[in-house]
Amino acid sequence: MKQMMNRLMLVIFSAGLLLAAATAGFAGHHGTHKEKKTGILLVAFGSSEASAQVSFENIDRKVKAAWPDVAVCWAYTSRIIRHKLAKQGKQLDSPAMALARMADEQFTHVAVQSLHTIAGAEYHDLTRVVGAFKSMGDFESIVLGYPLLATQADMEKTVDALLDMIPADREKQDAVVFMGHGTHHPGNAFYAALMFQAQQRDPLVFIGGVEGYPEIDDIQSWLAEKKIKTAWLLPFMSVAGDHAKNDMAGDEADSWKSILSESGIQCRTVMKGTAEYDSFVAIWLSHLENALNHFH
Repeated sequence: MKQMMNRLMLVIFSAGLLLAAATAGFAGHHGTHKEKKTGILLVAFGSSEASAQVSFENIDRKVKAAWPDVAVCWAYTSRIIRHKLAKQGKQLDSPAMALARMADEQFTHVAVQSLHTIAGAEYHDLTRVVGAFKSMGDFESIVLGYPLLATQADMEKTVDALLDMIPADREKQDAVVFMGHGTHHPGNAFYAALMFQAQQRDPLVFIGGVEGYPEIDDIQSWLAEKKIKTAWLLPFMSVAGDHAKNDMAGDEADSWKSILSESGIQCRTVMKGTAEYDSFVAIWLSHLENALNHFH
């Protein structure tokens, strides 16, 4: 009975908070006129690897160069990454906290740009957060920009960017294997679709996921069928963080490098995230530009 009462009190308390927030948002706009203040919120999965920050720094520079008069804020969707960074003394906001701060700082128009690769679970969680702030009315306008892969045009540009990533000293008969994150979300289908389109241009390009199809066992089987002797391994993630260092290029028995090496394939690794390449950043920036165009 006591546990049931505690749950009831928690529900009532939560409902009260939501009502207070909604009322505050309505009261803040009723009968007042705010001066237009536009902001950009860049939202990434995040990384606790210091070496991965070069990717985020590149995006940050490009965004600020394109929109020098617009304030740029950051948020990480990964709770685990935020907690790791907090232990290091670095505070990164969740999207909800970042938007609450921006509302408190009187921003009126906010473009939230996803820096995810596909519209997977992280992106859809972000859509719910943006939708909640839209319904509360804290901003005159809030718009969410697409992740890297959203349209057929994005797919074609990404294939171009992937092929440009391939090192110049790759031999014609070498395979090139890109490691994506992968997900159990339906959005995982983008990886196989992207590989299909990439192979129309280069049949020895393969794209898999750490946590989704195609898996490394599938790729290893395809490479064996083609009697591949050498494979280049590159991350298909915005940063060359923990997954790239350990799951792709690590010395543990279950890393992609180890699995392929065990089957007799010589592996050569490249540790560079997609956000370090301007061709990929340009795709994200095009989605951000579309979001900002809603405010004109």
